[in-house]
Amino acid sequence: MDAPGDLVGRIHHALRAVAVNEPDGATTTAVAREAGLPRPTVHRLLTSLQGVGLVDRIPDTDHWVLGPELYFLGASAARRYDVTEAALPAVRRLALATGESAFFSARRGEETICLIREDGAFPIRSHVLYEGARFPLGVVSAGMVILAHLPQREVDDYLGAVDLRAEHGAQHDVREIRAHIAITRTNGYAVNPGLVVEGSWGLAAAVFDRAGSPRWALSLTGVEHRFGPDRRPQLGALLLQEAHALSERLARGTAH
Repeated sequence: MDAPGDLVGRIHHALRAVAVNEPDGATTTAVAREAGLPRPTVHRLLTSLQGVGLVDRIPDTDHWVLGPELYFLGASAARRYDVTEAALPAVRRLALATGESAFFSARRGEETICLIREDGAFPIRSHVLYEGARFPLGVVSAGMVILAHLPQREVDDYLGAVDLRAEHGAQHDVREIRAHIAITRTNGYAVNPGLVVEGSWGLAAAVFDRAGSPRWALSLTGVEHRFGPDRRPQLGALLLQEAHALSERLARGTAH
């Protein structure tokens, strides 16, 4: 029998694997592959989760989707954690002012999760980020700016425990990450010079909670020539302005 922690971990991995494939759904085999679990185990787990409404099966298929119970649980949790209503105007202003794609991401543990995307008028898009996309801290501009604003001890502990190169390439070597942290702390905003997808650049500014911790990030992404050295300071200043205003709004309790 699984220990409680092991079972919770398996449920979490399975639900995340289903969520990655929304709205079309994921097969049992795909969930097993993405969750790193045996297929028979995943089938039993998904069937049990279906019984309590946490997942659903598309009729006449082997495709699983998130279930209605998650919606109700999420709606309850949103009253405490959801800050997207407060962030959406800032994201829209950034997209309108720059013509680029603008985003709002949240830190969850050692990851950032993209919560909002708004596309600007410039017709060429970057598709690295999308709503629901997750990246480790230190990867993409949102993850970089949050990591850079953490206390140095937390940064050292994190970088000593992870290897970002395996999935994200040699450009995410610890020495490279530390160099980006130093630049980010100097500028106040992070720059991702095509580190995840060549030619796709990003900038981000941290948004802080009442305690002064970097909990969220506002970011812009686009093609490389739109993020040249003459324009980056302007984009960075816009991000910092909106991030500062949003931090103050959240600190005043306008949103939870």
